[in-house]
Amino acid sequence: MIKEGTILFTIALFIGYGCGMMRSDKIAVKTGEEAPILCHATIPSRLTSSSNDSLIQQSANISTKGMVLIEAGTFMMGANDKDALPDETPMHKVSLNDFWIDATEVTNAEFAAFINETHYITTAEQQPNWEEMKKQLPAGTPKPADSLLVAASLVFHPPVNAVDLNDYTQWWSWQKAADWKHPKGPATNIVGKENYPVVQVSWYDAQAYCKWAGKRLPTEAEWECAARAGLKNNLYTWGNEAPDQGKPKANLWQGHFPDKNTMTDHFYGTAPVKSFAANAFGLYDMAGNVWEWCADFYDEHYYNTQTNEVTSNPTGPLQTNDSQEPYAAKRVMRGGSFLCNESYCTGYRVARRMRSTEDSGMENLGFRCVRDNREGTETQSGIRNKK
Repeated sequence: MIKEGTILFTIALFIGYGCGMMRSDKIAVKTGEEAPILCHATIPSRLTSSSNDSLIQQSANISTKGMVLIEAGTFMMGANDKDALPDETPMHKVSLNDFWIDATEVTNAEFAAFINETHYITTAEQQPNWEEMKKQLPAGTPKPADSLLVAASLVFHPPVNAVDLNDYTQWWSWQKAADWKHPKGPATNIVGKENYPVVQVSWYDAQAYCKWAGKRLPTEAEWECAARAGLKNNLYTWGNEAPDQGKPKANLWQGHFPDKNTMTDHFYGTAPVKSFAANAFGLYDMAGNVWEWCADFYDEHYYNTQTNEVTSNPTGPLQTNDSQEPYAAKRVMRGGSFLCNESYCTGYRVARRMRSTEDSGMENLGFRCVRDNREGTETQSGIRNKK
């Protein structure tokens, strides 16, 4: 396990040890006991923002088509079960106004329409800025070789044999020219995958898309409410049945992680949206497939501040707080991905929190959008559900 302040000797290791790497919920220590740890990211920020976000104009085609209306109500947020991690507690009551949420993750086809209209350049397609990066690193961190400061992103490369789960460089690599159009690098593309979730998108990229689409990223509370789908204290978006029981419920990793995937769910990597049953609110892939960006800053102690009887429409902390990596601004990610496995990362639990730097891009990271409900101005193409 990397300790705070460790100087990684190449940008490849910066990337390999961070950017949303899913650690196991527990890690063995020398005494043979197990100590809980959090999924966390240790990658420093590459850029302060996407350089062309200010050029984005809202599309003329704004509607709630493909969205579900979640009506106002209250729910219990967080976890109190045996698998609950410290940043998921205590459970607290949250009240939310009506909001619309995409029924699926944003797809390649939808993101392509945005790119074609705006000519936006994603974070992964831009060269990292060392002057900005070093602001979020310990003083004296040496500059990596220029050959490593290239437009690139994180790609999953499974090992041939079983490996130490504490060393994610065994299955993650910093791949030059990996971006949303080439998820695993320049030799790959998304032809025929128009209905797959877009990946290799940073928080900045997701924000830019939302601006164009007349939407926004969900708050963490909105995301969890939608994932819970009206069920009381459920562990998963579908209820409480274990992921490996019954028919496949989500795109997860089956078998021995990370070297053997039995593909019981029929997918090795990402899956087309709507490949699995929707939850009770009619929302797809609220567990597995790809992690999803939320609007909120990440604060590991944030739930401890929610002391009111009911918290109304929370938007998260005013600043980030992650003791594992205090130098970088982190945003919340939710839902797990196709790499989540019971032995490694139970990101598919409905209360599971994840975080990474705003410029992070990964092969298993995407997003969905929400809109505030504006009575009398919405189309009738959405679906109405109650919390």
